[in-house]
Amino acid sequence: MPAVSAGPARACFDLKSATLPLIAVVLKTDDLSALASELKARFGDTPDFFDQDPVVINLAQLPDGAGAIDFARLNALLRQYRMRPIAVHGGSSAQRGAAAAAGLVETPDIAHTLPLAAATPAPAADEPQPVAVPSASNTLVIDKPLRSGQQIYARGADLVVLAVVNFGAEVIADGNIHVYGPLRGRAIAGARGNTEARIFSTCLEAQLISIAGTYRTSEIAMPADVLGKAAQVRLAGDKLVMEPL
Repeated sequence: MPAVSAGPARACFDLKSATLPLIAVVLKTDDLSALASELKARFGDTPDFFDQDPVVINLAQLPDGAGAIDFARLNALLRQYRMRPIAVHGGSSAQRGAAAAAGLVETPDIAHTLPLAAATPAPAADEPQPVAVPSASNTLVIDKPLRSGQQIYARGADLVVLAVVNFGAEVIADGNIHVYGPLRGRAIAGARGNTEARIFSTCLEAQLISIAGTYRTSEIAMPADVLGKAAQVRLAGDKLVMEPL
């Protein structure tokens, strides 16, 4: 007796295109020792700034005549900072071949991206660059003063501090930062590229302010109409604008 068909089998999987948030680390030197020193200076105090984020290594801005790159060493270096290199973009055919041998895939053209905020002051031109992410929709609220050496990072969220942020303390948010008290430490809003993020404080005396990688330190005096007063900081093009509230 012939077998009776039970009908078409269900597919075990589907193939669909996906859009993933990636960080593009734009190399501007083939000197990995110099890169290691700058990573330590920039992110050494914020080991949790990244969270196993996938990374594209962008070689398009290497200087002409750049030599071979030890991608095994480079991959290991980025993993120390909780980044996961998965791909490479640009570079010479020899460099792309070395990247492939280290397990990195080659990507097509990468759209222009926004600079990633540094954890410590560094020249803006040397910032690594991430794909822009949407404005954060969640909020982290801190209701106690932050002392020197303390750091708060609102990943994927706005940050509200209901007390003083003392000199040497650091507040970081992927969205906006609101400080209802003196802001004397470092404030980094739009940390993963959100150029619409803003910083608000009822008493702006910040050691450093940064939005989407554009920053200003207290070495440059703030305007008299905002220093020590209620103010907001926003980004207009590539310039930080400080306005009284």
